[in-house]
Parts: sequence; C-alpha cells; structure tokens
Amino acid sequence: MQNGVFVGLGLWRWRRISPLLASLLLVACAAPSPRPVATVPALPEGASGLSAKPGWSVARFAVAAANPLAAEAGFQVLKAGGTAVDAAVAVQMVLALVEPQSSGIGGGAFLLHWDGQAVQAWDGRETAPAAVDQRLFIGADGQPMRHAQAVVGGRAVGVPGAVRLLEAAHRQHGRLPWAQLIQPAITLAEQGFALSPRLHTQLRAETALQSDPQARGYFYRVDGQPHPVGHRLRNPALAAVLRRIAAEGSAALHTGAVAVDIVRRVQAHASNPGRLSEADLAGYAVKLRAPICTDWKMVYRVCGMPPPSSGHLAMMQILGLLERLPVVDQPLMQGVPGPDWLHAYTEASRLAFADRAQFVADPDFVAAPAGGWTSLLADAYLRQRARLIGERSLGTAVPGSPGGRRSALAPQPEQPEHGTSHISIVDGEGHALAMTSSIEAAFGARLMSDGGTGLAGGFLLNNQLSDFSRAPADARGRPIANRVQPGKRPRSSMSPTLVFDRRDGRLLMSLGSPGGPAIIHFNAKALIGSFDWGLDAQQAIDLPNFGSFNGPTVLEAGRFGAATVAALKARGHAVVEMELTSGLQALQRTPTGWFGGSDPRREGVVVGE
Repeated sequence: MQNGVFVGLGLWRWRRISPLLASLLLVACAAPSPRPVATVPALPEGASGLSAKPGWSVARFAVAAANPLAAEAGFQVLKAGGTAVDAAVAVQMVLALVEPQSSGIGGGAFLLHWDGQAVQAWDGRETAPAAVDQRLFIGADGQPMRHAQAVVGGRAVGVPGAVRLLEAAHRQHGRLPWAQLIQPAITLAEQGFALSPRLHTQLRAETALQSDPQARGYFYRVDGQPHPVGHRLRNPALAAVLRRIAAEGSAALHTGAVAVDIVRRVQAHASNPGRLSEADLAGYAVKLRAPICTDWKMVYRVCGMPPPSSGHLAMMQILGLLERLPVVDQPLMQGVPGPDWLHAYTEASRLAFADRAQFVADPDFVAAPAGGWTSLLADAYLRQRARLIGERSLGTAVPGSPGGRRSALAPQPEQPEHGTSHISIVDGEGHALAMTSSIEAAFGARLMSDGGTGLAGGFLLNNQLSDFSRAPADARGRPIANRVQPGKRPRSSMSPTLVFDRRDGRLLMSLGSPGGPAIIHFNAKALIGSFDWGLDAQQAIDLPNFGSFNGPTVLEAGRFGAATVAALKARGHAVVEMELTSGLQALQRTPTGWFGGSDPRREGVVVGE
C-alpha cells in the first residue's frame, strides 16, 4: 500500500493527510411459540453512494476504519510503536468526532482481542438505568411505542461503556500513554476537520436532530441546512471533554461535570425524558467475558462475542447449517450468488433468526438454552434444524428446542437496530483486535451533551435501550428474553470476529461491520467469500449483500438479475430488494503480510505498512 493514499469517495476525493497533521498525530500520538410476524428491519443507515476500493497490501501492521482521518490516527500510533489497543483508542476517539452519527464516547462497544496466545472478549455494552422497568417503552395507550417515538430524547439513553472499555483494555494491553492516544482527536476537534460526504448526506436526511439546540447549532447553518461537504467543522466542547478524559481517564465522563450535564439533558428532555442517573454513570463496569470460538469446515476456528451479542451465535448457526446441506455446485453465477445458493443461505438464516429472537439476551439475566449457548451450535441440533430446509422456502421459521427442551419465553418481534462502526487492527507484533462500537440509531438519541463546558459542539448520546424488546411479553403473557430490566444490557447484533487456522493457531482475519441485524449477514458473506470461494477480502466485501431476518428474502437493490429473483419466487420466497449499507472492514493474512479490505458503500480505508 502507498501510505496515506485514499480512494475517491463519491462527491469528493479524500486527499493525502497533510504532513503537518501526520506529525501532530505522531507526536501526540413451554408450548411451541407461534410464528412471529415476518418483517424487514428498517435500513440501519442511509446509503451515500459507492466508491470502488482497491484493497491494500501491507507487510507489518494495518488499521481498517470507517474514516480516513481515524485510520490515519491509528496508523501513526502503530508507527510510534503502539499496540493494537493503543491504536484502537486513537481511532475511536477520532471517530467520535468525524463519524458522530455512528459511534462515539456517548455509546458502547464490543472488543475482541488477540495477544498472540489468548482471545479476550471485552463487553462495553450500555446498561439500563436502575430506575427503569419492563414497561419503559409502553405508551399511555398501553401499546409499545413506535421506534421513532421511543428513540428521540432521553428515554432510550443507556449508560455508555465505550470509554471505560478502552481504558480497561489499555490498562492491560496498552504501551503508549493514555493521554497521548487521545491527543489526535483533540487536535482535530480544535483545528477542525472537513465535513465528509457521508456525514453531510446523513445530516441532510435527518429529521429529528434539529430539535436539540446543541446539535442544531453544531451541525446546521442558520438556514436549517447542514454544513456543506468540505466545511471545516470545529468542536471545542468535545475537545474540552477529551482533555478531561486524557487527564482523568473514564472517570471524567462517568463522574463530575460531564456526568451532571449528561444526566440533566436526559432527565430534563421536554417531550421524552429518561431515567439515567449520576449513580448509573459512576457505577458502570466493563465485563470481560469468555469468547465463543467455533470450528468451521474442519479448517478454521471463528471467535466472536457471546451474549448479549447475538451476532456470533446466529452467524455460526447459518454457516453450520450450510455445512450440513447438500453442496451447491455453482454458488456464484456471473460473479454474484446464484438462486440455488441463496435459497440455502436464506433458509438457514430464517432458522438462525428464529432462535435469536427466542433465546438470546443478557446472560446475567437470562439462562442459556440447554445449559449453554453452544447448545445452539451443537452438531446434533444443527443436523436436526437442517432437515427442515427443503426445496421451498419456510417463509417464517419457528425456534427450535436445543437439548430437546422447550422454552417458556416468547420470541421477540423484529425491530430496528441502527448506527454502528467497526475497527480492525493488526500491530507490529501480530497482535490484533476487532472492535464494533455504536450509539444505536444514526445520531443516537438526537441529544448532544457539551459536557457542561458551555461551548459549541459536544458528543451525541446513545439510544441503545431501544435495542430491548419494546414489548415485555407476548399476547399470552410469556416474557420476552430481551425485555427491559434495570442494569441489563440490551441484545446486540454487533459481531467483531477473529478467524484462526485451527491446525496451527495462526490468526487469519479480523473482521466486522455496522448494519444492525444485517451485520450477521454482512460478516457471514465476507467469511464465505474469503474462505469458501477463494476471494480476497476486498472482493468478498464487494459482493452484493443478501439475507433473511426470518421474513422476506432481502437482496441488495440493483445487484441481482431478474432471473435470480424469479427463481427465488418460484421456490416460495417473498423477495424484497433494498439498500443494504454494510460497512465491512477486514484484515486478512497473506504469505507476505496482510491484505486489507474496506466497504465501497462507506468511507472506510485501510492504512498500514
């Protein structure tokens, strides 16, 4: 790769990071459940165009991130001798500034880390405040609130965990000083950054953000239009908050003036107040969980997050079911998946998403089926489920009975999950991570805190509590596993993934994507393309997106021919063609180092040497 060379991004071209900025970065450095209603989740984030990405070859280390400025910040940290975790701190803090619609210090994250010997799964997912109850999203009419009604304001704001997660991981795996890693974001916040095409497009499509005076004054001009592409956007409030975090660590966010301001904005929201308290913020704790590592195709070992993430379990159920079905002779037709293969994949998806809706929630509140989460991946169970897949579509699948035991819980109806970002990093020692972070909806709760500074700008608060089921039970009164409860972490689809050669233990890939529940399909597509079909990471990412959420078969608009759609319909599929805006980032081992891929649907790049 040519360091710092970025590809065209739709409305403009990213230029090489200036030598001045680069130097600043471096120096700073029961009974069967009834079938749920089949739905298609809302588009997680709007499309903003396609930009071809070349793929990047590097020899020693690399950063793949959703924005060139963030990737460059991580690259400079690696050049300075930092670890993968060091680089992740720098990347995430810059993303909080330049990609605020997707993640930031007001949200949470899952981090999967490989230190050359062991995989760790760090859970920095948001938690429900102590004062909530399971009727949090039940309206005055006794019915679950609509998503748009629930998310805007303070009601859905959970206790953020991303900064505490990074601090805990850095304490164990960092090498460079914490404050040095945050300085690049402070520099950019003070000096300003050029508003990107994607952020401009998202702002132009957004309807609720201007209801918050702090956010309106930062993102929009006086005429109500968003600042244009290339506008130099400065964020003095975020710079001031980041200075406190650099000096005091996560305590600067979770206690003191910043915490007071967060709570004030949540509880005092005019139309939709929330229940977050200063005690909730002060008491937040990161959890170090046991990762789930699953053998695949007798060659690979795929490691991912356990619940409250549903991502790894659902993805490996899909891949495991495909292993137990007859091999499709010609999975790709003219470079895209053909109808026979798509039929098998989407039927497996229906079965996996049925189980996801039935069983998966915060493991501190909900027991795993049959005594363990891997019961959903057991050979006998997957063989039993695979036998349900026939020549015609199931339409809507019902959950299974792992271990032969029926569940007394009700399945959760599908509902939107939204804005997210992913980082993959390999450092000079071969240590690696995959981290997916989020504030949930695009622009989160549309609620911006200035941290009590009184300055312009700030950071957006999450609306992650809306990832809980808005209905606590079904019509028969059976509880839903992922219902709201105090201190609980909402179910997520975030799926940071590390892939190993199970024969010699070598790391082969770091992978992940934003995209709500479609993350599961985006990651699965990239794994299948890379390890099953012999594509490089960029080619696998470039493949069209597809899947099912246990309803219609969903195909990326404009990417599949009429004959494929007709063949699926002939087998009983209800086909929906729509934008599926993945944001995959992947680093793949090669004989000479690493090859990086980044999604053409967003602004990400890979930087390394």
